[in-house]
Amino acid sequence: MPMNNLNDIFFTPASTQGLTYEQVLEDVQRYFAEKHASTIAGASESDTEKAAAVLKELMVQYLVKRKYALEGLTIEDLCARLYEDMAGYSFLKKWIYNKPGVEEVNINAFNDIEVIMNSGRSIKIPDKFASPQQAIDVVRRMLNACGMVIDDTMPSVIGFLDKNIRISVDKTPVVDPEVGINASIRIVNQQTVSEQKLLDSGSATAEMLHFLKACIRYGVSVCIAGSTGSGKTTIMAWLLSNVPNNRRLITIEEGSREFDLVKRDEDGNILNSVVHLLTRPHENPSMNINQDFLLERVLRKHPDVIGIGEMRSAAESLSAAESSRTGHTVCTTIHSNSCVSTYRRMMTLAKRKYSMDDSVLMQIMVEAYPIVVFTKQLEDRSRRIMEIIEGEDFVNGKLSCRSLYKYEVVDNLMNDKNQIRVVGHHRKMASISDTLKKRLLDNGISHKELSEFTGEVS
Repeated sequence: MPMNNLNDIFFTPASTQGLTYEQVLEDVQRYFAEKHASTIAGASESDTEKAAAVLKELMVQYLVKRKYALEGLTIEDLCARLYEDMAGYSFLKKWIYNKPGVEEVNINAFNDIEVIMNSGRSIKIPDKFASPQQAIDVVRRMLNACGMVIDDTMPSVIGFLDKNIRISVDKTPVVDPEVGINASIRIVNQQTVSEQKLLDSGSATAEMLHFLKACIRYGVSVCIAGSTGSGKTTIMAWLLSNVPNNRRLITIEEGSREFDLVKRDEDGNILNSVVHLLTRPHENPSMNINQDFLLERVLRKHPDVIGIGEMRSAAESLSAAESSRTGHTVCTTIHSNSCVSTYRRMMTLAKRKYSMDDSVLMQIMVEAYPIVVFTKQLEDRSRRIMEIIEGEDFVNGKLSCRSLYKYEVVDNLMNDKNQIRVVGHHRKMASISDTLKKRLLDNGISHKELSEFTGEVS
């Protein structure tokens, strides 16, 4: 009688030597779905150690009974891999939690996965799911862990696996059935960014960094603009780390923690005054804890400096600006493609909710954020502060501003490995205005420190 199905193969001991991992996985899944479905559910949904231990023990027994062996894998290794595919995060676990330098894992399709390193380099990885359904099952378990459900009625969701891991997922009918699932998993590696690291990477000059540090230290709000991956958050984290220990700093972030600004001495005692707050969505929109809600609460906590992870909505756009105009130092980021266009981007955000004249909104934004920083990731994946401007006024439909520092690209050179190297340099374009000089002096800066930003222009 011919062996015309996988079951026949698995139950013929002589055939086990030539089995692939995918065939073993299919049989083990079939067996446990029939015999131990509740055990799999307990291990994957509640993440209890007891359920996981029972499942692994039963799995080892089954593997030994069937005499399954794969080259290069011990029975324990095979069990661990099968467990991750059946009840865990499969190969995604190692890329999310165990690979230093990984900034993002992107699932383009069940068989097309790439990672983006913190250097900005994108790499296709050899790992892939066996089928579109397996990709859906694994990602669904990841979402279950953070209390989110993805199904045909809600095929596109965003969740947070951990305080520093954000996941955005789309499934059919948003994506094609043969793709299975599309997902972007962002891993935020909290780390201390030093001035020396920024200098060594060529992100900015020492004078530029000293100027930005003086702004945050002496009460001048800063908005950092750029696209995704341009280095906005890195610059903001460094800036906020320079808030004096005796100043109260409160950060507001959306869903995942990107800042770790608490300073401790060698005995573990906290040296500075920092409060980190996170937004949390709710099924009932009226119960959402969003950035605007938290910003309203923050103003009652007597902050000296407010750090807003990213300006996204109309409400927080105007609320943050008003916070700055009423005496608080605000540092935030926004998606924009230049320094000058940043003010208009803030204005258009606010216009989504507030029926105000464009010129009024522009004047509010220029007054709220005297300093705008534009960051960019260049063709060779290096990140640069491309420009720093000082906004002075908005009169008769025209923005009055001065470019203080700028990065000038001279050339883009290709080496024999088809790798591009950007050639360029930073230049000081102008000194700060007399108005900003007076503001900094009134807020405590010394003439000696101020003189660095008022010197000759190159």
